[in-house]
Amino acid sequence: MPTLSSIRPSRRGMRPPDLMPLVGVSLVLAVLLLLTSQSVKQTVVQLTLPPRSHRQDTQKHSDRDGLTLLLGRQHQIHYYRGGFYSAELPKLQTIRSGDQSLRRIVLEARAENPWLVVLIKPGPGAKYRDLVAALDEMNITAQKKYAVVDLHKLDYALLRHNGL
Repeated sequence: MPTLSSIRPSRRGMRPPDLMPLVGVSLVLAVLLLLTSQSVKQTVVQLTLPPRSHRQDTQKHSDRDGLTLLLGRQHQIHYYRGGFYSAELPKLQTIRSGDQSLRRIVLEARAENPWLVVLIKPGPGAKYRDLVAALDEMNITAQKKYAVVDLHKLDYALLRHNGL
């Protein structure tokens, strides 16, 4: 029968594990992480707000100076000419967000009226992506005067009237 001392392995034969492959793999992973983090760049649209002393200037514009964009459900943009809270319901037209049509509409409206002011009104079903797309179009078309405002009660009535 074997004795207890003959079953145990001798301690002289054991060597510590080689850590060089582990160090090499960790360095490769660190380099890959650094390279991929550099390739992702964020783009930011800069919004400039007027000083408080100039905020009363919106009362000087007429109804025909405005283009109102109502951001709705399913990436739809409803728009109408005018927009400084007139008492009558204007004719509402609809386009899809992400198309080139919003750019065309803004450029055509500005060609007709160089003092164009665009009011962007996100509705209750609008997504953040739609607002960012509308702001991008204002930046691309170099539209100088635009504002993001809340829906007015007449805008809600206009959406209800058109079944939206």
